[in-house]
Amino acid sequence: MKNNQQGFTYPLTLCLLILFIIFFSMHIERLQTERMLAHETAAILQQEYYFLSSVKKIEVIFQAGGSIPSKGTIIFLNGTMNYQAETPSGYVQKVNFTLRTKAEESIIGRGFFDTRTKKLIKWGE
Repeated sequence: MKNNQQGFTYPLTLCLLILFIIFFSMHIERLQTERMLAHETAAILQQEYYFLSSVKKIEVIFQAGGSIPSKGTIIFLNGTMNYQAETPSGYVQKVNFTLRTKAEESIIGRGFFDTRTKKLIKWGE
């Protein structure tokens, strides 16, 4: 029986090994892509949370004091939010927000507050 195979086992084993390596590498690549996507999603959600928290704090300051301070800083666990308020034009006051994260990213957002209702009316990044 050994004489009838004529080297059939080695090529079959090699093909199976190559197929296993191909499928294994595809699964590793998919796992790495999912991890990267999850990390980026978490970073984006954290940035959005920092912007939302900052806007709410500015609204509280605006409603309590009657005006927004011209400059200020809000410190978070993984970043710092700087804001700068411009002088009101009519019933709208523009506030520029700059978020600096520990990853040295800088994201800019703009909020427009209504001075009559003392609430955010428009947001842009």
